[in-house]
Amino acid sequence: MSFDTDLLEQLITEHDRRDRSMSYQIYINDTRYVMEDVGIVNAKIPVNEPTTRGGTYFSDKFAYKMSGKIGDLSVVPLLTEHMLGPNTEFGELKIIVHMSSLSSSSSPPSQKPTTLEISTNLINSVQTGDSIELHMIIINIESAS
Repeated sequence: MSFDTDLLEQLITEHDRRDRSMSYQIYINDTRYVMEDVGIVNAKIPVNEPTTRGGTYFSDKFAYKMSGKIGDLSVVPLLTEHMLGPNTEFGELKIIVHMSSLSSSSSPPSQKPTTLEISTNLINSVQTGDSIELHMIIINIESAS
């Protein structure tokens, strides 16, 4: 996987600050759902070398993973067509991130709205009584603003 890691690192930095205004929306079958409790990490994948897993998708030794909760359980039946297992290939999920970045190029520094589009593959989900937590691998990120 190759994508703009600088842009992803900027997102992680802004996310970790938690003092910036950020919102995450995931689109599943053209329906928008709000994501909460979002986390992004660079994690080790259980392979010894970069490989094609199951002949379906490529996995490197490390990947950027994203997780988040959706409070609307009407999404549950829609997830099966986006997860490997019942399907022979992953359906990509699109996540739109709206955030206010600090622009240091102006004096005084000002907040500049930024929109990012993240493409992910769903690797698993965990349903509770009132939400579903999605665990995804980030496959692409680009600026949409």
